[in-house]
Amino acid sequence: MATSHLAGPVLVIGTGLLGTSVGLGLRAKGVSVYLQDISPTAQGVAQDIGAGVVLHGEKIAPELVVIGAPPDVTARLVGDALLAYPNATVVDIASVKGSILDAVLADERLGEAETSRYVGTHPMAGREKSGPAAARGELFTAMPWVICAHQNAQPDRVIAAESLAIDLGATMHRMSVTEHDESVALISHFPQAASSMIASRLLNAEGHQLALAGNGLRDTTRIAASDEKLWIQIFAHNSKALIPILTGMKEDLDRLINTLQHPEEPGALLDLSQLMTEGNAGRARIPGKHGAPPQAFALVTVVVDDKPGQIAALLAQIGEAGINIEDLRMEHSAGHQVGLVDVSVLPGRRDELINALIFNGWKVAQ
Repeated sequence: MATSHLAGPVLVIGTGLLGTSVGLGLRAKGVSVYLQDISPTAQGVAQDIGAGVVLHGEKIAPELVVIGAPPDVTARLVGDALLAYPNATVVDIASVKGSILDAVLADERLGEAETSRYVGTHPMAGREKSGPAAARGELFTAMPWVICAHQNAQPDRVIAAESLAIDLGATMHRMSVTEHDESVALISHFPQAASSMIASRLLNAEGHQLALAGNGLRDTTRIAASDEKLWIQIFAHNSKALIPILTGMKEDLDRLINTLQHPEEPGALLDLSQLMTEGNAGRARIPGKHGAPPQAFALVTVVVDDKPGQIAALLAQIGEAGINIEDLRMEHSAGHQVGLVDVSVLPGRRDELINALIFNGWKVAQ
């Protein structure tokens, strides 16, 4: 069993997806974990799948308390934990940081000695499913984990928060609460708002229109299926950082609408081209594989029969050819018992891959 940086025990308050995943990850390291949740069912499920032991009122002295609750109750639970466990470091794993820190520092029950033991953190990991049954001990592996230590946080408490991220295999980042909230507003909260608004346009769509949908629509609306109760809180708690981004998008939409109202006027097509070019340039700035600078991959589209074992056979033969897959996407062909698999490879290996697939009897769309 791998050595852990935390000695334990650790108390996890809030046994949803993230809290239970924290418990599972720490238990795999041999750390003693206790669980607590307002829902007996949630904490019971978390215990049953091995995330820790439910706390039933017994006295414990945790090294670390992890608050895995929704943003609107996180600050109160942080304060409760600081008072209940006077020697523990208390961290939260909510997706907003500034409003929670402000509420903790404003808590009249707490003095500087208590708040100095608090460190805000945010693991940038999740799944489309929620709840303890969806938890995975490997959820945080190689994922960013942001540490937002406030000015008065004790150094050893910050180290304890960092140890949690390290023990769970995450990649640690240090930011102020303002830097964090502005960052997640841009790369997480804004895409969620945009995806939800795009998906809402589909409510009155005709069935024959939706039958034409492909991966473009599925990709842009995938996260619109997220938990609306949680996102209501996230939007409200991070509104200050989100509003300027939404305002900028509104200006772009107004610009696009004005251009499309008179597409025949001089400069209209140039303006449309500039909008698309700006989008291309922004997309190119997103880090590529393993966080490296983005690069263009060559795409090979393979036609596969819609039956068991086809994808596994395709991947096996690509592996036998000694070609590394950089990315993989799949789309079903409407009305046909076939699918299209887009395989991304380094440009210099494209022709080699095509020849190997054709030789093995695969249909390659060129």
